[in-house]
Amino acid sequence: MAAFLDKYGTMLKSMLSGTGTTISIFFFTLLFSIPLALFVAMGRMSKNKFLSQLTNIFLLIIRGTPLMLQLLIVYFVPKLIAVKLCKTTIDWPAYLAAIVAFAINYAAYFAEIYRGGIESIPKGQYEACKVLGYTKGQTFFKIILPQVIKRIVPAMGNEVITLVKDTSLVTILSIQELMFVAKSSSNRMVSFTPLLIAGIFYFVMNWVVSITFQKLEKKLSYYN
Repeated sequence: MAAFLDKYGTMLKSMLSGTGTTISIFFFTLLFSIPLALFVAMGRMSKNKFLSQLTNIFLLIIRGTPLMLQLLIVYFVPKLIAVKLCKTTIDWPAYLAAIVAFAINYAAYFAEIYRGGIESIPKGQYEACKVLGYTKGQTFFKIILPQVIKRIVPAMGNEVITLVKDTSLVTILSIQELMFVAKSSSNRMVSFTPLLIAGIFYFVMNWVVSITFQKLEKKLSYYN
């Protein structure tokens, strides 16, 4: 064990630091994408055909193109526009660009999960709430939304697990998260071991996410 720490101690410290960056990207993506997804879902279900079609086009583009390409577009296009049109340069941090790209991408996927959950609620419940004198806002937030949350938890859990792994894509922007550090260490040491260790880190993070969603499902089981 002592020999292992002597050999990999510095690398492990760097990987822990990279894991902190990975977790922060994960956290901020959820923080912004979950509420944004609700607005996107509402737009998709809107009775306004223009808004509904516009939202559908947005969803098709985001879900139909690679996240890596979206990262590159969000990072480089504003810089190119600033140079071409404004004849200036902008300081657009790669980390911030990654958060924006991830939030938009996952909002599109979460929005479709929301839409499926909302549309699965029987129309009779809306009619019953109207008879009881509930406003549309009260009906949605007090009656419909709690049932929707219970129904979408498994699908949301799958997407959140995918998010943990997708954070490795930000290496393309040279952000020093877990996979970036692991690849750099692997190249420097000419060893596959750092990548295996990174795999263990990702496994542990996803294990925590899985346990969290299992507990959430049990907590919401009273809606059955």
